Amino acid sequence: MISSIIESSIKNRILVLIMAILLAFGGYWSYKNMPLDAIPDLSDVQVIVFTEYPGQSPQVVEDQVTYPLTTAMLAVPYSKVVRGYSFFGLSFVYIIFEDGTDLYWARSRVLESLNYVSGDLPDKVTPTLGPDATGVGWVYEYALIDKTGKHDLAELRSIQDWYLRYPLQTVKGVAEVASIGGFVKQYQVEVDPNALQAYNIPLSKVKQAIQRSNSDVGGRLIEMAETEYMVRGLGYIRSVADLNVIPVGVDANGTPIRLQDVAHVHLGPELRRGLVELNGEGEVAAGVIIMRFGE
Repeated sequence: MISSIIESSIKNRILVLIMAILLAFGGYWSYKNMPLDAIPDLSDVQVIVFTEYPGQSPQVVEDQVTYPLTTAMLAVPYSKVVRGYSFFGLSFVYIIFEDGTDLYWARSRVLESLNYVSGDLPDKVTPTLGPDATGVGWVYEYALIDKTGKHDLAELRSIQDWYLRYPLQTVKGVAEVASIGGFVKQYQVEVDPNALQAYNIPLSKVKQAIQRSNSDVGGRLIEMAETEYMVRGLGYIRSVADLNVIPVGVDANGTPIRLQDVAHVHLGPELRRGLVELNGEGEVAAGVIIMRFGE
């Protein structure tokens, strides 16, 4: 067998030479076009379910959110491990799938299971899927630094949230741009309990008044002189002054009681449980870019 191969190769020297050249060229082309990764993705196929339950202790989150989600995810096809973690106001459920499972198929099956279990969760608690990324998808970090001192941490965080994050999310291969650090601006209403008691106004009524006042209302069209005019009410809150004049009730004389009469309204930072520091030089606002699966 071997002797016949050698004999035929000697007789067809030119053909063998051409095949060797083609084989060498193909090997060189494969070498030049071989995809290389400094950190190869060896992580498992996983889907993360993230749920917020504000103000609740880890035990309550575990009993009312994490446990129902974890037991429901056990029935997802090709899932081999389901892990649940409960924190203050937060729940994370990790579903690990068998090797070779398509990530997007797995996400669709998890989403299907979430539709079934959503009725067992507390009101206004909505679980969401994490980004379509892997455990090694954390590919880039950046920080916003203002050495001139003209912008504070709240303004830097606003720049990150409203001017940098959205353009970066349109970049090919980016699954998510997470904002970290700084301060998130919010309207804060500090209610005076003595004023509420004096006016006999419950706290729930103040909350309802703020919610109802922060909305636009639509009307109808009015035709005048062959021209249509659209009637609507503009009610979205745009400043602290808008919040101050929200009516929350009336006194014995029928005079409206405004929010500023029973509370102090101001801009302040949202409660945070962590910070970002750069090179020991102080706090910064930053962003983390997560790479999409398969990129």
